[in-house]
Amino acid sequence: MANYYSDHPEIAFHLNHPLMKRIVELKEKGYEDKDKYDYAPVDLGDAIENYKQILDITGDVAANIIAPNSESVDLEGPHLENGRMIYASKTFENLDATRKAGLWGVSMPRRYGGLNLPNVVFSMLSEVISAADAGFQNIWSLQSCIDTLYEFGSEEQRQKYIPRVCAGEGMSMDLTEPDAGSDLQRVMLKATFDEKENCWRLNGVKRFITNGDSDIHLVLARSEEGTKDGRGLSMFIYDKRNGGVNVRHIEHKLGIHGSPTCELTYKNAKAELCGSTRLGLIKYVMALMNGARLGIAAQSVGLSQEAYNEGLAYARERAQFGQKIIEFPAVYDMLSRMKAKLDAGRSLLYQTAAYVDIYKCLEDIERTDRKLTPEEKQELKKYQRLADAFTPLAKGMNSEYANQNAYDAISIHGGSGFIMEYKSQRLYRDARIFSIYEGTTQLQVVAAIRYIINGTMLANIKEMLEALNTAMACSDSVAALKTRVEALIPVYEEALATVKALDSQDAIDFLSRRLYDMTAEIVMSLLIIRDAAKAPELFEKSAVVYVGMAEEDVIGKAAYIKNFKPENLDSFRTE
Repeated sequence: MANYYSDHPEIAFHLNHPLMKRIVELKEKGYEDKDKYDYAPVDLGDAIENYKQILDITGDVAANIIAPNSESVDLEGPHLENGRMIYASKTFENLDATRKAGLWGVSMPRRYGGLNLPNVVFSMLSEVISAADAGFQNIWSLQSCIDTLYEFGSEEQRQKYIPRVCAGEGMSMDLTEPDAGSDLQRVMLKATFDEKENCWRLNGVKRFITNGDSDIHLVLARSEEGTKDGRGLSMFIYDKRNGGVNVRHIEHKLGIHGSPTCELTYKNAKAELCGSTRLGLIKYVMALMNGARLGIAAQSVGLSQEAYNEGLAYARERAQFGQKIIEFPAVYDMLSRMKAKLDAGRSLLYQTAAYVDIYKCLEDIERTDRKLTPEEKQELKKYQRLADAFTPLAKGMNSEYANQNAYDAISIHGGSGFIMEYKSQRLYRDARIFSIYEGTTQLQVVAAIRYIINGTMLANIKEMLEALNTAMACSDSVAALKTRVEALIPVYEEALATVKALDSQDAIDFLSRRLYDMTAEIVMSLLIIRDAAKAPELFEKSAVVYVGMAEEDVIGKAAYIKNFKPENLDSFRTE
């Protein structure tokens, strides 16, 4: 029987991440739950086995329920009835299966009914479910919104809402509006305090809300009358049980048809303040968005895996000119690049998730248990900075790779890939949104570039190389790859210095995408080399291909930057 987890040992490999021991130690807080809950782990080995069992269950549900339902969900999609969104019929089966499997509220502490899983494992679950159906992954993974309520809500709110999510109730984050897309400072949905009822009331319209008719909403609204910027925005909790919000429209989209994208009307809807006023955008939405971006990186890796699977299976079966097309250099070159992007992107995803886990666990310890030691405070600061720098790389690069892999899967299928009966077309349609929502790739460049320009990422790259040099026993072939990547670093450093020296912000912005790509490709080269040194049977081929791709791209982009002249910017303007 198929299993979307165990069929791909590359996923389980990352449970042996170098930071995993520290993550589990912090997440389990000295394994204090072992005497309270019979399913809580007693040590590191037990925790890893628990993770594997949960992943195996998820892999089974994904392969044998969600994936078989995906075509029907894509064709039917959700629909609107009397102001309510109704899921596609097979989506209800998916929800029922994941609830029965206990796959809701998985990141939450056990005292609220959760499984206390770290981000690394949650990302693995997201990847597996996305491989089966990226649209359903959207609905399922929005349970991560509860992390923001757990982090910033009151204990009363935690007790009220978290057990409901752990039992399988859905969530949404209601941020964007018709006139406020990426520019959330322009949000105008109005929040007013009702003195008589001792609650907040919300009025206005939200647009492009994923899973918009969910049970529990986190809503960005303007609480400070007369303000027009982010400082007047607060975060609110809206409970569907209270009424006051209707679905006005469900968008008809290119892809992810199972994931309802709604326009909502708020009419005097009762709500609770989450955290403090004025911090909605500045603090709480940033936490929400970083979690969502990591979720889309996982979603992208899952779809990349499925696109590769589809391309590989077709190439093995399809014969032309008397031989299987997988024997043609043009085809196996395409497949090898797809696999290399998949493996390198997955490594970047779990590296980023590990950084997030450490700083989030330390924050939770400080918030709920005790003061951190000076050493722990430094550790928190270090990993928060790394998470902030790596998250836009993981989201941007993996979403672009998912698009490229889905495109290539269709190319391998030839004319059949353009026919609706083949899965490749759906993967292609689904993938297109990944590099757009929760911040376009261009916005990921904006988020990452300060860490590139100020040298933070260069320092990280050098530290990663040093770690490879001192701690890795590599085969001769893998060691040769490491030497080749090492040779790219001065090329990158020179390009970085050239951009920094430009006396034109427009020119720096224009070249930022190239620096972003170069940075990510060197980072992923080092990560895939590390993985190949540990498990050559899984990753050495991908390392060979990826390093070659990185050389091709980094050297080419460095040449472009070296020969770029700011005075030529007008040549690129269309008006």
